[in-house]
Amino acid sequence: MTIDILRWITVLVLAFAAGKLMTKLKMPSILGWLIIGMLLGPHAIKLLPQSILDTGWYKIILMWMQCAFGLMLGSELIWKKMKHFGRALVITTLTQSLGTFAIVSLAFGILFAVTNVPVYLAFVFGGIALATAPAPALSIVNEFHAKGPVTDTLLPMTILDDVVGIVIFFTINSLIAREVSSGAVPLYMIPFMIFLPVLIGTAVGFPVGLLLQKSGEKARTLAILLSGITVTMMIGWLLNTRFFSGITLNYMLMGVSFSAVFSNMLTPEQLDKVNLYFSPILGLALLTAIVDLGAPLDYHLILGAGLYTFIYIAARAIGKYFGARSGAMFTHMPDTVCKYLGLTLLPHSGVSLVFTGIICSTLVSVPELVQIVQGTIAAAIINEFIAVVASKKGFELANEIQKP
Repeated sequence: MTIDILRWITVLVLAFAAGKLMTKLKMPSILGWLIIGMLLGPHAIKLLPQSILDTGWYKIILMWMQCAFGLMLGSELIWKKMKHFGRALVITTLTQSLGTFAIVSLAFGILFAVTNVPVYLAFVFGGIALATAPAPALSIVNEFHAKGPVTDTLLPMTILDDVVGIVIFFTINSLIAREVSSGAVPLYMIPFMIFLPVLIGTAVGFPVGLLLQKSGEKARTLAILLSGITVTMMIGWLLNTRFFSGITLNYMLMGVSFSAVFSNMLTPEQLDKVNLYFSPILGLALLTAIVDLGAPLDYHLILGAGLYTFIYIAARAIGKYFGARSGAMFTHMPDTVCKYLGLTLLPHSGVSLVFTGIICSTLVSVPELVQIVQGTIAAAIINEFIAVVASKKGFELANEIQKP
């Protein structure tokens, strides 16, 4: 185990160095993190092999890190801020999420109808495509200290987008499971999968908020925060493993709820201090999460990417960009949000890989369809390299990246 931990730490150090190299090339650090994760992962050099990715200690650390970087999102969910966007935020989230689902499903539906592939598989790709992975965009916001209307809209939107993604994907998964007579998450469990993480985070966030109100010292503040994250993660893990082993709870949503509660209990000055103290840990959490996204990616599939992958990337980009633009224009959001929000919503890989694993388990009795899904989504990592560059460009065009 000690050797495995040292190998993992070595990968993180190399990823950090690669990220620094990327910044010298005026590119986001996340590109270096993704590349190192893929090159040193199970399908290439294997410094971080599948045996490590499957160990209990590694999964627990990843759960903790997911809770931790949820704090970046939750600390933006200030009720006074949210009231300002309110209706516009909800409508724009729905137009870009549902628009992406519709366009990707339609594109694959036409293709599959022509090629004699079961058309219901088109809705699988639509369900996988609609969610946005928050970590890449958040790492850019964190690295370049982005501020402005696009950033303020993006951060809470990634949470709402995650909720919409869970509802639609698991609904599609359950319907297709009935089609292929495999196991599935029952439809009544979908609201449960959303509200249980929120309940866990809220339950821990309230007492942590009371403690943070009385804490001014850095060491005490960090001790309270780290303890709160650990308790939140452990409650989720215990419930997930002991009582709800058939489903996967969203640990990032727990972290978001946890931090949203205490963030609304603190004064702006107190919250700024908390975020400042927590910033180095947040950076480590993002680095760990991004390396983990890159590790399972198979470069052989990327090199063999074909028509399905091209359609998936193009249809998803069209849905995200024009869905966000139409919703923002309809609700009279700022001009920069209308033009550039869609670019910041393109990163996707982590969510897609989780959803792909779930749907492939559902389609296990139809191996030829599993192969189509796995090959297309794994090769769609090409999208991540395009999306990270496009996301940074979106912040730049909106003039929200702070000059050093």
